[in-house]
Amino acid sequence: MSSVVRPVLKLWPLAAACASAAMLAIAHASERFGGLAPCTLCYYQRDVYWAALGVGIVGFALTYLPIDGLGRAADAVLALVFLAGAGIAAYHAGAEWKWWPGPTTCSGGGGSVGAADLHAFLNGAKYAAPRCDEAAWRMLGLSMAGWNVLVSLGLVALSLAAATRTGRQDD
Repeated sequence: MSSVVRPVLKLWPLAAACASAAMLAIAHASERFGGLAPCTLCYYQRDVYWAALGVGIVGFALTYLPIDGLGRAADAVLALVFLAGAGIAAYHAGAEWKWWPGPTTCSGGGGSVGAADLHAFLNGAKYAAPRCDEAAWRMLGLSMAGWNVLVSLGLVALSLAAATRTGRQDD
């Protein structure tokens, strides 16, 4: 195992919380400074990182309790949270590529008011919320949702590696 990865896995709940905070910061910065308004599915992807941030902080604190296996449990829960995030991001990216329809709340199919619509209204916006089935930005052919799939899958892999590594102090 790499000398860089080993210390990260040792403190994985804390590292996962930091990675989640970084992803949230990137999302908010692209909204605030890049002018990329989030759609409903963007908010769902952010919710996953908020959940992972909370699980990571609690998981890190739990590793200091004298109960065996809490660190592994936190790592496993983080893997599930990040896997859910990868699924939401993959659904969003697929809707952007028109591989399947996006939710009717933000893909032009009518339906009820979505979270992005309410957010825009509360902030005094004079425009409609962005559509979930149109990528506002792409880099190397991938939208933010596409990149989020890759990041989330990487975080799943690291969470699983942390949960299954040998030589843990909490076991």
